[in-house]
Amino acid sequence: MRRWLVFPVLGLLAALAAWWAPARWTLLLWTPLLLLAIYDAVQRRHTLWRNYPLVARIRWLFEALRPFLYAYIVESPLDGRPYARNERGLVYARAKGQLDAHPFGTELDVYSDEYEWMSHSIAPVEEQDRTQRVRVGTAQCSRPYDAALLNISAMSFGSLGARAIEALNLGAKAGGFYHDTGEGGFSPYHRAHGGDIVWELGSGYFGCRDDAGRFDPERFRDTAQADQVKMVEIKLSQGAKPGHGGVLPGAKVSAEIAATRGIPEGQDCISPAAHSAFSTPIEMLQWAAKLRELSGGKPVGIKLCVGQPHEVYAVMKAMLETGIRLDYIVVDGAEGGTGAAPVEFSNRVGMPLREGLIFVRNALVGCGFKEEIRLAASGKVHSGAGLAVNCALGADWSNAARAFMFSLGCVQSLRCHTGACPTGVATQDPTRQRGLVVEDKAERVRRFQAATVSALWDIAGAMGLKTPWELRPHHLHERQNSARSDSIDRIYSFFPRGVLLDDPDSVSSARYWAMARADSFRAAVEGTPG
Repeated sequence: MRRWLVFPVLGLLAALAAWWAPARWTLLLWTPLLLLAIYDAVQRRHTLWRNYPLVARIRWLFEALRPFLYAYIVESPLDGRPYARNERGLVYARAKGQLDAHPFGTELDVYSDEYEWMSHSIAPVEEQDRTQRVRVGTAQCSRPYDAALLNISAMSFGSLGARAIEALNLGAKAGGFYHDTGEGGFSPYHRAHGGDIVWELGSGYFGCRDDAGRFDPERFRDTAQADQVKMVEIKLSQGAKPGHGGVLPGAKVSAEIAATRGIPEGQDCISPAAHSAFSTPIEMLQWAAKLRELSGGKPVGIKLCVGQPHEVYAVMKAMLETGIRLDYIVVDGAEGGTGAAPVEFSNRVGMPLREGLIFVRNALVGCGFKEEIRLAASGKVHSGAGLAVNCALGADWSNAARAFMFSLGCVQSLRCHTGACPTGVATQDPTRQRGLVVEDKAERVRRFQAATVSALWDIAGAMGLKTPWELRPHHLHERQNSARSDSIDRIYSFFPRGVLLDDPDSVSSARYWAMARADSFRAAVEGTPG
């Protein structure tokens, strides 16, 4: 419609409305649409709106509704990313205490190359001591911690809302498992219910930093010696965005977040890509030893997504050279989640959990460290079967983040980065958080963890094992194609004890061992691929 016709048309409608009632309703109903169409025709930002006024907006409507229409109408039980509907459904059922059985057999294609299975036994074990936990702490640690088989992985206050943090911690308290703070600091909501805490220190040193953003030993000591803090975790990288820092815009730095992180309110909060407290493997271990001392002897470990393999070996060589030991290592897979990450990082940077876990397991076993340094796995675990796979690959326990978010009521709307989470989990909006009842969701967190760990023990018993820690790579089988399958130990290399010390040239990663240096994370030979 030409712009000069707008006012005559509106005037005619107004005149008709003055004496004819149906015209009034026509004017009320159509005038807003007419004005919107006029705006579309004259605006300059969107070509489709300009060429097809009003009608083109239908496309935008369906673009906005597409994720919800797909999830609730189109998606099959095996569809959905990053978690399929049946995976989310399992967490929901266990969290609510509902029936989690499945009828009529598996829906998976057992001849697909994505299929894997665990070997059961003709003589299953029925009597198990299911109270057993993982003792974390080397001889250099005076206050070891007994960890559960499944714990809450790192999720910061700021990424999650206050009520979600409270519900997770109350659930951890009730269920006897730990709650990782994430790198956003040890907030009042982590403290509220007294659940076991693993305090994660990222490159921003939130909660223990000076005004310049450097590590502050006194502030760290004052918090780390609290009884609720059971272990300290140095975050080197995370699976969803390894090697990438971050910025929390000043508009999101509320008074509570500022107080928790030790930063100015209303100013941009920078998380550097690299740590300032150390720059070499030896310096990292020396700092870890200092953290252990300042905390009063509590276990100190690292979390990383494996990137360049020689860097993992560099940490091993540094431990051999200095005699300083980490108490544990958490391996995060590239499939791990986050509130927000550049798509290139979440899709293409970092080693997936399976390869990363096997590599770090081999590094520890190959150097003779596996008996004293514990190994944990983090990255898209939601079921007892997933826990069993991690145990078979060398993990002593597993951590989960998104699965626990589902137990809180997360519906995978993929709005974490917008602050518009509809379930009040990943948002700071108080009106959205209002619907999350802490006591109710905490019980769901507890039930989900208990049922999932119980499923792991059931699987171990069906395999003729007294504990999940007896699981080995040969218990796990993987299909290579529709006609061939084999046990995992025939597909991946699993090192014998001490091989990196006795005969490093015999292993498949010998070149990475040769490149590794205790005094630097850089390769020993410049130009050598890492």
